[in-house]
Amino acid sequence: MNPLDGLTIVSLEQAVAAPFATRQLADLGARVIKIERPVVGDFARGYDETVNGLASHFVWLNRSKESVALDLKSAEGREAVQALVDRADVLVQNLAPGAADRLGLGAEELRARNPRLIHVSISGYGTGGPYSSKKAYDLLVQCEAGLVSITGTEDEPSKVGISIADIASGMYAYSGVLTAVIKRERTGEGATIEVSMLEALSEWMGFPLNYAIYGGASPSRTGARHAAIAPYGPFTCGDGNQVFLGIQNEREWATFCTFLGSPELARDERFVRNSLRVEHNAELRAVIEGVFQAFTAERVAELLEVSGIANALLRTMDGLAEHPQLEARGRWRTYQSPVGELRALIPPVTMSDSTPVMGPIPDVGQHTEAILAEFGIAPESTVPAGF
Repeated sequence: MNPLDGLTIVSLEQAVAAPFATRQLADLGARVIKIERPVVGDFARGYDETVNGLASHFVWLNRSKESVALDLKSAEGREAVQALVDRADVLVQNLAPGAADRLGLGAEELRARNPRLIHVSISGYGTGGPYSSKKAYDLLVQCEAGLVSITGTEDEPSKVGISIADIASGMYAYSGVLTAVIKRERTGEGATIEVSMLEALSEWMGFPLNYAIYGGASPSRTGARHAAIAPYGPFTCGDGNQVFLGIQNEREWATFCTFLGSPELARDERFVRNSLRVEHNAELRAVIEGVFQAFTAERVAELLEVSGIANALLRTMDGLAEHPQLEARGRWRTYQSPVGELRALIPPVTMSDSTPVMGPIPDVGQHTEAILAEFGIAPESTVPAGF
């Protein structure tokens, strides 16, 4: 038995945030009915064709779901969704701001029909306020949350290389649903949940926000280094490659000084505590790289590991796909898709008494006829258009 067996979720979802939340629920056994535009489906299906003709984002986010194609601009399409939601446990939606309410699919109306319903809305900036109707894409929210301002090099800011604002809001929607399910077991009542991308990502900005508010200045952009910890980040070795360090406390610093062959560095007035090491980071880097020049990066990493000092070598995506730790722990599984068998990592939370669901990726509208029949909705309710 999986933890969420028997839970039915209807999702008016597109792109990343809501699909990420619902795929994690599907991983735990929930039934996820994905409402898509007829013919074209979720526009994330068209982002690229890199996974044997499928889009890499869509493949990542949409396994184990059932696809129902409905035209939400038609009365019949809206009525079909309402009929599905009447028998569902959860509705998740990340349509354009205000669209769900205009379609008669807002929390107030749907929860009046189904008081046990958990209604989840994900938006860019939340309801109310001057930004409530502003378009919100991941990069733009990264900018508004200040993340881009502290990411990158001294010369140029940079966005994070993954859709981190979408992922943050999807994670909070996912955990919000789980919380509401527990609450409903105790009270019998559903819930109305709202998650904004800005507020989700702003929560993750806690360190730099506190640093700026109370320190008088934002953390500097330092590339892969750290604005408030030293030594931390990449250090060049004799073969021109880099090894990455993460010294977290004074005990580790003293151990590292011994590793460098200079235990007296731990008492050097420039480096005696972390804030001073940050202040004199250029001098510290010269000392460390002076020692590392005698070795290749792989050899430095081996020696650091023996000494118990946190380290890493920089891996590419190919390196991640072949990571020995993931292989040793059996984290890969195969599953089906419209283009054949694919390979993916199982969810990171391991439960001893359940197995993650790794169901197929659906074609657009693949389950429309069967699900409408199951829920007693006439198949002619659908009209090929979109929402």
